[in-house]
Amino acid sequence: MYKVREITAAEAHSVRHPVLREGKPFESAIFPEDTIEDTFHVGVESNGEIVGTVTFIKNSEDVFKEANQYQLRGMAVLQKYQRKGLGELMVKKAESLMLQRGGAFIWLNAREVAVLFYKKIGYEKFGNSFNVPGIGPHFLMYKKM
Repeated sequence: MYKVREITAAEAHSVRHPVLREGKPFESAIFPEDTIEDTFHVGVESNGEIVGTVTFIKNSEDVFKEANQYQLRGMAVLQKYQRKGLGELMVKKAESLMLQRGGAFIWLNAREVAVLFYKKIGYEKFGNSFNVPGIGPHFLMYKKM
């Protein structure tokens, strides 16, 4: 059984590091915006352990003109729990919390390997791929709520 809930930044880091920053220093999994007031983290819990996380940061991307933008960042699910629908559960919960906080538009820099996942849950690509140094190809994606 899984429980999807708001979690702390430290709980988010515990999943982010092994999934998104494997082999890099733990500090590389900590984002400067993790603890600012309008940032929140959603996680999925299994048997008392956080096994997935996603972070929503109140942050505008200049190519979009919509008000009340949030950036989806740091989406990660521990390998053993991947392909079980947990990512979608977390994003849906985070979208709901964002709407409650007055957000109306979400954007993200999606790793190339994650584009199909985001498309499946209603996000659209914007523009061409770009490289994030040390991580790889990404696409800018968005969703209007």
